[in-house]
Amino acid sequence: MPNHFADRLCEALGTKKTSLIVGLDPVYSRLPVAITEHRHMNDEFDAAAAVDAIFDFCTQTMRVIAPMVPAVKLNIAFFEKYLWEGLETYYALIAEADDLGLEVIGDVKRGDIGHTAELYAAAHLTNPELAGLEDTLAPDAITVNGYTGIDGIEPFAKVASEQGKGLFVLVRTSNPSAAAIQDFADADGQKMYEKVAEIVGEIAEKPERIGSSGYSNVGMVVGGTAPDVTATLRRRYDKVWFLVPGYGSQGASAADCVRFCKADGTGALINASRSIIYAYEKPQYKGQFGNDWKRCIEQAVIDAKVDLANAMQTLI
Repeated sequence: MPNHFADRLCEALGTKKTSLIVGLDPVYSRLPVAITEHRHMNDEFDAAAAVDAIFDFCTQTMRVIAPMVPAVKLNIAFFEKYLWEGLETYYALIAEADDLGLEVIGDVKRGDIGHTAELYAAAHLTNPELAGLEDTLAPDAITVNGYTGIDGIEPFAKVASEQGKGLFVLVRTSNPSAAAIQDFADADGQKMYEKVAEIVGEIAEKPERIGSSGYSNVGMVVGGTAPDVTATLRRRYDKVWFLVPGYGSQGASAADCVRFCKADGTGALINASRSIIYAYEKPQYKGQFGNDWKRCIEQAVIDAKVDLANAMQTLI
């Protein structure tokens, strides 16, 4: 297996034939009743019961989706809610995903400078060698907030390169109010997100960060709900992978998102979270598969892959 994150992504997308990835944002109250009614997992306010339910749901979901998608994105906030028990579950799920051959993106959005950034990077990107933690795995890549500039990105990029891992820096997010800050322009008309992208690009395009695929292990997070910014960023930063949130529940269409892909389908990871993992709540799937929640999720992934593939045909 390639030891460069970007090369592994290219290989995984070639195998699974899709840029779709699935985000795991588990909320206990939305889990299938088949799980929450289990006598050992039926108490939302008992930490052990709740994290057992979440672990069961996420594990079963990953087993369904692993043959169809190249990666999963684990949002650490949904696990940190349960403090140390939640974090134990987060790391257990990373190991489960690794066993299933999935690339794992830890959506942690850390950001700081100096020694603090180095420690954040070590915590979230380094497979620990401490006694008692030998079997613990860190994600294959993480998200970081680059608001502090190069000093806040370089420590993460350095560790990622040393570990054969990746980094996605927030550039233009998918939330509606993002424009109020991220589109703010300076006297020359350069928008804030464009400046952040410029800084990330400088780091990403250093020769030591480029894999045999021609892509860097340092990428950008750019929301699919802002398609007007896509073409310029894709054209300007051709060595960068984009992590694209917003597809599905947040309102971005397949056509909005595939603009981040190159003609061969590489260059972007298009994330869908709630629209996939809670597919069993939707009438069209519930009517087709009843209470078989795993079949609902499976069909939602198939439908999303077809949707993205059809949209790609319009770009070729």
